[in-house]
Amino acid sequence: MTGNKAVAYKGPGKVELIDIDYPTFELKDGPGVNPANVGRQVRHGAILKTVATNICGSDQHMVRGRTTAPSDLVLGHEITGEVVEVGPDVEFIKVGDLCSVPFNIACGRCRNCKERKTGICLNVNPDRPGSAYGYVDMGGWVGGQANYVLVPYADWNLLKFPDKDQALEKILDLAMLSDIFPTGFHGAVSAGVGVGSTVYIAGAGPVGLAAATSAQLLGAAVVIVGDLNADRLAQARSFGCETVDLTEGGPAEQIEQILGVPEVDAGVDAVGFEAKGHGHDAKEAPATVLNSLMEITAAGGALGIPGLYVTGDPGGVDEAAKKGALSISLGTGWAKSLSFTTGQCPVMKYNRQLMMAILHDKVHIAKNVNAKAITLEEAPKGYAEFDAGAATKYVLNPNGYLS
Repeated sequence: MTGNKAVAYKGPGKVELIDIDYPTFELKDGPGVNPANVGRQVRHGAILKTVATNICGSDQHMVRGRTTAPSDLVLGHEITGEVVEVGPDVEFIKVGDLCSVPFNIACGRCRNCKERKTGICLNVNPDRPGSAYGYVDMGGWVGGQANYVLVPYADWNLLKFPDKDQALEKILDLAMLSDIFPTGFHGAVSAGVGVGSTVYIAGAGPVGLAAATSAQLLGAAVVIVGDLNADRLAQARSFGCETVDLTEGGPAEQIEQILGVPEVDAGVDAVGFEAKGHGHDAKEAPATVLNSLMEITAAGGALGIPGLYVTGDPGGVDEAAKKGALSISLGTGWAKSLSFTTGQCPVMKYNRQLMMAILHDKVHIAKNVNAKAITLEEAPKGYAEFDAGAATKYVLNPNGYLS
């Protein structure tokens, strides 16, 4: 039997490399697996040898102990891989195909999937609509920060790269298609970004930088990125963004210095529920980003909210926050007729188009997010550096495909 090592959550602040079973076409019991999913047959699945699997800010929320994730949960929902086995019901995907795996697990059969709402598939997670690999309350599908991973509904979920050699030349860029590039793009699209738009993006982590890249791709006139982290702001400036240093206070005054007015056409929240306030000694204040976006987005505008918000946060600043209940100034949003879009990005809505933009040199997302390949054994170090604020998108290289 082929060996399989994986990165697992071992408790707050701790990840380890562990040995796990090689995947089979059946969902087994394990940490985080919903009992209703145990024994589920995956004849429609494929087993992938992992080419790239990224560390995500959403993983970091779990590793910090800010969710109800159980110990030994195998992490990883940003997956790119080569097909090594297919189940008996797979018709179109073949062994040897190099593919991107949307982080959303979707059946392709339910009402929501047929309406392109693959982030809220009704059939893959007994707990609630929507599922993902290696994530708390998402059905228990094993994560992809491993040598090998099982992908269900392979014909539907996998995005095959048209030319394997060409794909390997651009693999760090293509590795962003599983989550952060479509997620950032979804944030920009749902905020209404278009030609000539002025855009403010809260957060200069990888998703914020992907949203900024997406806004440029969509034709924005000015893209402004706000953060408390100087290195991440420098990374945003490296590809033409304006920046707002939130250690100096709220964004409105600094936006006015850039644009001449203290508002933008479109706002994107790429921070989520661990948001901090503004100023040098900013403390956690989870509603800060949403409320500041409502203040600075022009009347009639829209907010794209790809930043993660949860219903269970053991480390929440108060009892309401522990349940995902935040003090949002909805009256401001109502008075300004603002639109809001939240939830998982439906990756399949965007990933093929973004793949083509990468393959034809219209965008260089890996450079913009400062992608760096590291070994699977270096994952704990990568998590620690990312948690400390490194302006880097860490890409794990379990099987030596990446140079």
